[in-house]
Amino acid sequence: MFPLLSPVMIAVAIFLLCHPLFAQRPPGDRVVFTDVTRAAGIDFLHESGLSKEKLIVETVGSGLAWIDYDNDGHLDLYFVNGSKMSEEKPSPGNALFRNRGRGTFENVTGKAGVAGNGSYGMGVAVGDYDNDGRLDLYVTSYGPNQLFRNNGDGTFRDVAAKAGVDSRRWGSSAGFFDFDRDGDLDLYVVNYLDYDPADNPYCGLPKEGYRLYCDIRMFEGVSDQLFRNNGDGSFTDVSNPAGIANPAGKGLGLTFADFDGDGYPDIYVANDTIRDFLYRNNRDGAFSDVTYTAAVGFDANGEPQAGMGVDAADLNRDGLPEIFVTNFAYELNALYRNGPNLLFEEVSERMGLGSGLLPLGFGTKLFDYDNDGDVDVYVANGHIENNVHLYFPNLTYAQTDLLYENQGTGFLDVSAQSGAPFGIPAVGRGAAVADYDNDGDLDIALSNSGANAVLLRNESGNRNHWIAVQARGRKSNAFGLGAVVRIETEQGTQVGQINNVASYLSAHDLRVYFGLGRQREVKSVEVNWPSGRKQVLSNVPANQILKVTEP
Repeated sequence: MFPLLSPVMIAVAIFLLCHPLFAQRPPGDRVVFTDVTRAAGIDFLHESGLSKEKLIVETVGSGLAWIDYDNDGHLDLYFVNGSKMSEEKPSPGNALFRNRGRGTFENVTGKAGVAGNGSYGMGVAVGDYDNDGRLDLYVTSYGPNQLFRNNGDGTFRDVAAKAGVDSRRWGSSAGFFDFDRDGDLDLYVVNYLDYDPADNPYCGLPKEGYRLYCDIRMFEGVSDQLFRNNGDGSFTDVSNPAGIANPAGKGLGLTFADFDGDGYPDIYVANDTIRDFLYRNNRDGAFSDVTYTAAVGFDANGEPQAGMGVDAADLNRDGLPEIFVTNFAYELNALYRNGPNLLFEEVSERMGLGSGLLPLGFGTKLFDYDNDGDVDVYVANGHIENNVHLYFPNLTYAQTDLLYENQGTGFLDVSAQSGAPFGIPAVGRGAAVADYDNDGDLDIALSNSGANAVLLRNESGNRNHWIAVQARGRKSNAFGLGAVVRIETEQGTQVGQINNVASYLSAHDLRVYFGLGRQREVKSVEVNWPSGRKQVLSNVPANQILKVTEP
């Protein structure tokens, strides 16, 4: 005979069965991603330049961007390419794929004129810097950066020199944002190392095949750059007066968010082997480095990590964005939970994100992949050493990616249940998220170092309801970058920020998406524009891309 269960024991059993951390979806109810790269017509091959000389530039890979460059409502895809630096060969060229709107793309690089200048390309930013209603491209590289102005006829023109943003530093991530809220987009450029391939020391054991890429702590950093938009098509470098010109920086990842809720965008930079940077917007044209007081520059033991990618989003639905940073192998990816008075707490392992210890994380995105109403975590992985197994037998060059489902009080690694692509190792670098087929769930595009790009279609995230907000500014910048969107349903409040700058060297969908679960209607949509204006829409039906124009 089994003993009778007491009411307390029954209550505990019910709690364990129903609590999000213990609840498991039936296998057939899992949201999966499918590799549709070939069917979609994406045939981009990244040139890493991998060589026996082991030039540091070969390790970093390149980014990609989602951009609706022709304003037809379908997001197009742009890939940045590397080159064979050891052989002094120019880049095979960046590539622009136009979305036909039927699930397929066509390569329009030649017509568009965006192949690049032949240098080793790194990152890409998307924004309408001249407020003409057309999205432009900014490409960073080891060499002069380029600003491709959208001509509105399917072509672009490089105006970087004329605009004053043709930086010669080794640029990595970049992003457009309106830091002074004057209605036009400014440009932040993250820079990596002071590095000359001609001065490339030998590192590793003196045996054939054992040479390693040197630890970047052997090289000096270089300061980032902030370019203020003058409103006439040109920019002014205000890095020094703005307080962001730290020469110790070895930056790779970048994102913007209003971390303290004061209405102004702040800056977070993921640095490699030194502390990360959190710059709080002083609202007077300058920033304060608050990394130490905010406790977001180090791991839980107070040590700097090798930061690669970064994103920010409200993971616990308290209205304030958290920060997630991908790091090197044997370093946990860092989740910094936002708290009162701009004080964060590192909670990665406590929240179930500890399975990221061995992989080396690069691209990352915080998004609600299953539209259940909370934000999940995606990480693209890949080591930098193609012979890492000779030194660490438990590590590999190509690695599988990670997907963590938000369970409310923690995260669950669901990579193995999320489709065949999550079981295929790759040398992941750039990762960008967008709803390219406009079906209500978010898809993933990847740029793999020295390999073919990948497009992963979200097959069933739209089984739950959703809403997306597409902003059009008037007094604010044309695409509403920096606007804070708050939605209210019977399940509570969600807050998102219109920001396409995140991950690693990449740019994302400019629309902000919210999962609604079983809710068929949104009680209210509140848009807080960068201009300071607030707009509220009531009783909005679900399952639509809601176009909101600033009053």
